[in-house]
Amino acid sequence: MHDIAIHVTGLKKSFKTTTVLKGVDLTVRRGEIFALLGANGAGKTTLVKILSTLAKQDSGSAKVHGFDVLDEPERVRQSISLTGQFAAVDEILTGRENLVMIAKLRHLADSRRIVDDLLQRFDLTDAADRRVSTYSGGMRRRLDIAMSLVGKPNIIFLDEPTTGLDPEGRLEVWKMVKELSSTGTTVFLTTQYLEEAEQLADRIAILHEGTIITNGTLAELKKLFPPAKVEYVEKQPTLEDIFLAIIGKKEEK
Repeated sequence: MHDIAIHVTGLKKSFKTTTVLKGVDLTVRRGEIFALLGANGAGKTTLVKILSTLAKQDSGSAKVHGFDVLDEPERVRQSISLTGQFAAVDEILTGRENLVMIAKLRHLADSRRIVDDLLQRFDLTDAADRRVSTYSGGMRRRLDIAMSLVGKPNIIFLDEPTTGLDPEGRLEVWKMVKELSSTGTTVFLTTQYLEEAEQLADRIAILHEGTIITNGTLAELKKLFPPAKVEYVEKQPTLEDIFLAIIGKKEEK
């Protein structure tokens, strides 16, 4: 179990009369990019909130970095960072001041060096002393992710990180995510963009109507798709083809 970053068994969550999670099971390995796919309302954000201790499940268990989310929430919070759908940055402050603020909240001793390293890593050094209100969407998201990495968390949750970004901003975030994984950080990514999962993920899970209906590598998911029809050129299925085929089979049952 030492190579397991997140382990979830039978997780259930309801809000009043609406059941959002109906028994989720999943395992995320350390150092991988794990993409959770699902339509709006599938329960992706609810699952992330439970794993990051912002909400409590009704039943089932979840361990993050070896710590139980209900019994050891403080230990979980020390091991993770969460970036939501919208950049949580202070627009009045500069980029540098945003990072310094987080470093001080985490009581880090060498905050100046840490901040300078993150500004360089996320290509924000030239804009460091400008107010964030002058930043583009991609720059804000890069700063948001940089703020998430202050203190070197073992696991980072990115909940639909490219929502509202233009194609250039999305590519910037993709580059950052790949760099995170290359340094050994475990990335748990939720997205509605199938191309995003196809580009980034080591493994992909599909959350549909409150349960994980399939998960695996892109190559493994492609095996679930009917063999390609040979006409003049054999067409390989995209992740979008696979996603729609799997969802369609589930809804027919």
